Amino acid sequence: MAESAQTGEPGIRPYPEGKGLKYNHLEERCASYLRTLCREIPERCVGSEGNRRATAFFRREISSFGWRAEAEELEVIDWADGGAELRAAGREFKVLAGPYALGCSLEAPLAAASSPEELERVEVAGRVLLLHGPIAAEQLMPKNFVFYNPEEHQKIIALLERKQPAAIVSATGRNPALAGGVYPFPLIEDGDFDIPSAYTTEETGRELLALAGRKVFLESRSARIPAKAYNVTAEKREGSNGRIVFTAHIDARKGSPGAIDNAAGVAALLLLAGLLRDYQGRRRLEIVALNGEDYYSAPGQMAYLKKNEGSFGDIALNVNIDGAGYREGGTAFSCFSLPPEIKEKAGRVIGEFAGISEGEPWFQGDHGIFIQQGCPAIAVTSRWFLENMATQAITHTKLDTPEIVDCLQLVEIARALDRLARLL
Repeated sequence: MAESAQTGEPGIRPYPEGKGLKYNHLEERCASYLRTLCREIPERCVGSEGNRRATAFFRREISSFGWRAEAEELEVIDWADGGAELRAAGREFKVLAGPYALGCSLEAPLAAASSPEELERVEVAGRVLLLHGPIAAEQLMPKNFVFYNPEEHQKIIALLERKQPAAIVSATGRNPALAGGVYPFPLIEDGDFDIPSAYTTEETGRELLALAGRKVFLESRSARIPAKAYNVTAEKREGSNGRIVFTAHIDARKGSPGAIDNAAGVAALLLLAGLLRDYQGRRRLEIVALNGEDYYSAPGQMAYLKKNEGSFGDIALNVNIDGAGYREGGTAFSCFSLPPEIKEKAGRVIGEFAGISEGEPWFQGDHGIFIQQGCPAIAVTSRWFLENMATQAITHTKLDTPEIVDCLQLVEIARALDRLARLL
């Protein structure tokens, strides 16, 4: 990124009014937030102790900046992964326990299907069913997921529940758009689906396919654990001129530090909260750490929808941060149905910061719930992430660490959003 001759700040131009504002400590504060969320707290998956520690930390920190913060309790399930094994024909095949799946220990003949049509024809009741090929090409949406649920996915889930295999083993490849960078990805990740499941690679799937009709032994030591989680909503100012809602999801996928997905977004919200501690503008501001974007039932998002039922009309703008701060390529602001006045001011802000540009629309984030309710929205992400969404192999994996985050980009995002909030 370019360096400003006036400020010496990499990639950030000074505000036009030249007030000489100081941001010396924001990069250090941002790095501290990432350390807390990704290192000191080992897991942020919904329902875990780490997730509750993260939301408690967020509430304490944002309250310290003078925001009125409250936590909303969510009933969820955590998931214990005790591993899985599959044996057949004197061999052991590497498989992984399906997330949020019921456990099992059984021996049964192996059946296989590569399409809904084949699944309709084949006898699978009481058998271990291998799903491979086209039917396992993309992660199936959870059966009760309301935001995006293709008819083809619903058809497959309904077929499985009707035909009742004893267990399912899916052989999958990569599906970054729906499952992140994980290989192999779990075809089924759904705590409301009660057929035990495991998953494996496409290569292992081809080996298993040769054993169709023979008995296999499958054990999956997974368990569902009733738990609690929290949304945190912080507010500043009252007023009848509508509200600006800034959001980021605070949860992460089990097993991933979740740096750009999405500790970086949470860190940017906290930086913004600090910058806005003296805010006296005409809009009511709301900052929300949503809990569940990387969870099968999106409980935090559903709770927010219920809480705001009938009042989405007073949201002048949602700004959602997800996947931001990747060390290459700068930041993209993608705009959705902005009224002319907001669009003009957002364009002005984008033009004031060297590392920010307007991006193409994308919908795989929490801004989607606001768009569906008719609210104007801006989605903030890394330009690299936006351009590589369909091929990246980082999110939802152990590679998503603070080392890939550029804190200066997150400082720049916070400054830009501070500027936007004051303009609106």
